[in-house]
Amino acid sequence: MTLQETGVAAGAAAAQPAPLLSLDGVSKVFNGDLVALKGMSLDVFQGDFISLLGPSGCGKSTALRLIAGLSHPTSGRINWAGGQDAGDLGVVFQEPTLMPWATVAQNVWLPWRLRGKSFAAMKGRIDEALALVGLEKFAASYPRELSGGMKMRVSIARALVTNPRLILMDEPFAALDEITRHKLNNDLLALRAKIGCTIVFVTHSVFESVFLSSRIVVMAARPGRVIHEVAVVAPYPRGEDFRTSADYAAHCRAASAALHDAIGD
Repeated sequence: MTLQETGVAAGAAAAQPAPLLSLDGVSKVFNGDLVALKGMSLDVFQGDFISLLGPSGCGKSTALRLIAGLSHPTSGRINWAGGQDAGDLGVVFQEPTLMPWATVAQNVWLPWRLRGKSFAAMKGRIDEALALVGLEKFAASYPRELSGGMKMRVSIARALVTNPRLILMDEPFAALDEITRHKLNNDLLALRAKIGCTIVFVTHSVFESVFLSSRIVVMAARPGRVIHEVAVVAPYPRGEDFRTSADYAAHCRAASAALHDAIGD
């Protein structure tokens, strides 16, 4: 099944949401006494675009690492519908983390390479992932030849290449200039419309969270926990008309108020 076909299936599933992933009372303690997360519960449904919004140090990135299996909860459970396998997740970090000695295509191949799949066997998937992010003409290029925005697109293609059920994105656009970030926000929603993916996205930006998300989960400062959820009741696709609308401004005010509570909590 291709990425495009999976998008159709995901879109159909989204019409009758079922929990894809659940965090049930998850806590994370570092070094015996540093409580990064306390009793975090969250349901992620097929087709969701969830932004985790909150002040620095509230555990947003910790939550993503726990979902990704890069760390384990001190207490509580993370449950996947139907169980989890290695291909269920794609992860996009704050930095592109590309191998400088490898071509764009070879960087995108990496998740399959780690699973023992040859480049030749996966070339069709690699080409398709690069086409989805608009980099099909740069497959033979090296990271040093790319702009910051293009490097992040490679990272997104690498996350997509295994056809994951869930994509985790940890402030992927934070280091980019405002114009590039604006463009990549648009492109991310266009990509989501094509393949119907489920996304959990970490951000510090109220404006970015409102533009992208179907749900904004607002977290309080340490110990990190969910204190508000803001539903962004606005249809997709979203573009400049939404960014300049009264509806967008109202959602931004609601998210800002929730964030103010989180900071003052």
